[in-house]
Amino acid sequence: MLYVSTHFSTAAHSCACGCGREVITPLSPGQWVLAFDGSVSLWPSIGNWTLPCRSHYVIDHSTISWAQDFTREQVLRNQAADDHALSSARQPAWRRVLGRLFGSRR
Repeated sequence: MLYVSTHFSTAAHSCACGCGREVITPLSPGQWVLAFDGSVSLWPSIGNWTLPCRSHYVIDHSTISWAQDFTREQVLRNQAADDHALSSARQPAWRRVLGRLFGSRR
């Protein structure tokens, strides 16, 4: 069961592994994107690296697809990429376009 709050742009569900932990996914272009076409997809993958289960999966067309466990280094790289994507998504559109055209020169 996936609960979605459009008011808070957030989705929540119990961890797919069955551990009973609640998983919160903020919905935005820099975080997770929810698609509904009669089935539900949530992308990118959900990596519960801070939970004891460390489950990693994708919800694709209302089906759980299990993904590989990440090493600590992979988790850190992924978190850094997520932080970059989130900060980029918060920039005005004109700045994102210029950044793509001319590279990330700060």
